[in-house]
Amino acid sequence: MKYTYAVLGAGMQGTAAAYDLAKFGDAKNIKMGDMSLDQAHKSASRVNLLTGAALCEAHQVNALKTESLGEFLAGVDVLLSCVPYWMHPQIAKVAIELGVNMCDLGGNTDVTMETLHMDEAAKTAGVTLVPDTGLAPGLVNSLGMYLMEQMDKPESVSMYCGVLPQNPVPPLNYKVTFNVEGLVTEYDYEAVALRDNEIIRVPTLTELEELEIDGMGKMEAFVTSGGTSTAPYTFKDKITNYQYKTIRFPGHCAQIKLFKDFGLWREDEIVVPGGKVKPKDVFCAVFGPELSKFVDKDQCFVRGVGTGTKDGKTVRKQVDIHDKECEKTGFTSMERLTGFSMAIYAKEIADGNVTKGAVRYETAITGTKFVEEIQRRGVVLKFS
Repeated sequence: MKYTYAVLGAGMQGTAAAYDLAKFGDAKNIKMGDMSLDQAHKSASRVNLLTGAALCEAHQVNALKTESLGEFLAGVDVLLSCVPYWMHPQIAKVAIELGVNMCDLGGNTDVTMETLHMDEAAKTAGVTLVPDTGLAPGLVNSLGMYLMEQMDKPESVSMYCGVLPQNPVPPLNYKVTFNVEGLVTEYDYEAVALRDNEIIRVPTLTELEELEIDGMGKMEAFVTSGGTSTAPYTFKDKITNYQYKTIRFPGHCAQIKLFKDFGLWREDEIVVPGGKVKPKDVFCAVFGPELSKFVDKDQCFVRGVGTGTKDGKTVRKQVDIHDKECEKTGFTSMERLTGFSMAIYAKEIADGNVTKGAVRYETAITGTKFVEEIQRRGVVLKFS
């Protein structure tokens, strides 16, 4: 069966998702929507050129205008929302009203909860909503699920992820690969973790640890927000510990933490000559463009570590991914692991393999199924 998909947000991740759907999604038609029609045309043309099929078409759409969004969603089987995280619940309401299935990239657990609270409305409309289907949250949680599925009694899952430049430049040794406001949110908000069967909130930029990664040597990892999504709540009675940390080159955490410690991410207004400003708005307006000046090919490290028992014996299992920017398609590792992951869920929804309602990511499909699918995309996983 062929499906019509709508990708809302013709940026990096949306374009990669559309490309994946064109290759693996049994797509009849892919609507690429963006506030900028020019951007939508660029993305649609790129997908069509790479796949050699004229499946993707450009649309101008205002995601926050019900009429505009409604016109865009006409005849759509599954919507993929690749816009800033705070917009997803409002878009989900329109999707429910129109009877359109939807998945989104998420990124903020509190906002994700707003979407999940629409469960009854979605069920009544016969619609499936699955938030947080990107990289972290998203792919990392699928690896965590996969590890749990390999054990009779899982005990702990620790997940790690970092998208970094292949040729890091001091002092931060970092390349921005997505919206800078989203990056600050990950660094600034509290993380949700499961510790000793209890849900806790953990301050970000804490609990620094050292990781040894093949080919890279010593790296660092620390707490950031959003990566665990709803999984700690789902697995509370099934596993003792569940947590997520971000991977960076050594020294990054201490350097970036200075901005937080000195109040540059505050969201309250302060008085300055000429008026009032929010420190976070000024920081993003200055820091984002400056950080974007560092141009380099990217690479992504993902690690999942699970412990528990299998056949009465204590076991430790690990899955690693070291993905690099694709020379053939030009898609960055961030785009591949985020967009492809989202497209996997969109196809499962389209096929009717996900229950109706607002469904938590970790209950939508199994980790084993996801691992099979992501490897079909040429992403290499190392099991140990």
